Amino acid sequence: MTKVNVLVGTRKGVFSLTSDAARDKWAITGPFVGGLDVNHAVMDPRNGTIYATANDPWFGPTVRYSRDMGETWEDAKSSPRFAEDPKPEPGDDTPWFVRESTVIERCWHIQPGRASEPNVMYCGVGPAALFRSDDNGVTWEENAALSSHPTKSKWAPGAGGLILHSVLLDPNDKNRMWTAISAAGVFRTEDGGASWQTMNDNIRDPGAAFDPNMPLYPEVGQCVHQLAHAAGDNDRLYLQGHSGTYRSDDGGNHWTEITAGLPSDFGMSMAAHPHNSETAYVVPLQGGELRCPPEFKLRVFRTSDAGATWEPMTKGLPQEQAFMGVYRDSLCTDTLPSAGIYMGTNTGQLWVSADDGDSWKMVTQNLPPICSVEAAVLE
Repeated sequence: MTKVNVLVGTRKGVFSLTSDAARDKWAITGPFVGGLDVNHAVMDPRNGTIYATANDPWFGPTVRYSRDMGETWEDAKSSPRFAEDPKPEPGDDTPWFVRESTVIERCWHIQPGRASEPNVMYCGVGPAALFRSDDNGVTWEENAALSSHPTKSKWAPGAGGLILHSVLLDPNDKNRMWTAISAAGVFRTEDGGASWQTMNDNIRDPGAAFDPNMPLYPEVGQCVHQLAHAAGDNDRLYLQGHSGTYRSDDGGNHWTEITAGLPSDFGMSMAAHPHNSETAYVVPLQGGELRCPPEFKLRVFRTSDAGATWEPMTKGLPQEQAFMGVYRDSLCTDTLPSAGIYMGTNTGQLWVSADDGDSWKMVTQNLPPICSVEAAVLE
């Protein structure tokens, strides 16, 4: 029997929801890694392992994983860590924030590798860096080329800090991938991470709105919030940022703004349809200062023509006094023929659409603030 599993990362741990293919009734378990701030939780489709970025306010960030669907959990033997910040000796309970060295402040996003590289995992952290594991998340190594990029002196923190939050893998080329950093922009490698190129052509820098001396389209400095790869064998990417929504048809070499038709040029989350490269979803917010839905109407906007037009999906969603927001990893899809769309809010509501976004149902409203939502289809 086909089942759908949804992993929800929250400020107080991971919750797991399971349903059949109808996606109507859900069983909820958790919290796992209870009490820890989980920016992202994901199931590795290659082996079923669940990974979570477990950020402890006292002992610092770790990667934690479960090989048995959440029954038991282990900490990575060596979680992402800068070379200047050696792992504490056993028994050393000195809190991470008083160590006299450069420390990782938070683990943000976990990305399983391709099917052709069964042991590979990636993790984006703050301050912005990319880590790779070649042993299923047990140990991690920093990508030196990105961390020493020639533009790094121009990277600047956004409201959430200087963070690497998006990792996209080219499904056909094992040497090609993209990352996004707030606030630095999009970077692409075509040699497996040995070198990185900036990919920010035609993306507006929000700072230019406040300082006329700043360039509107700099090489780096853009506050990108989320990246998504379109369905199919193509080079189409979608991007949601601080200053607009964009599409690229050439792997990030150039971006076309597709904000027209949306009620705001600000948003945190974006998802691509799993089967149709023309279709994508965003949840606009009023802006960086008031991160609530425009007009206080919770709406998921869908394009069916690669951003030429947008339509609001409202059926089942609150259209008045909606004061919640959404975080960057809190919108996702599943891969069933009639795609399921999932949205979590920072007020603890989980919404599900089983019909490509046409209509929505609230599964639960009592979770802690939701940071991430990831769906997996289990056969």
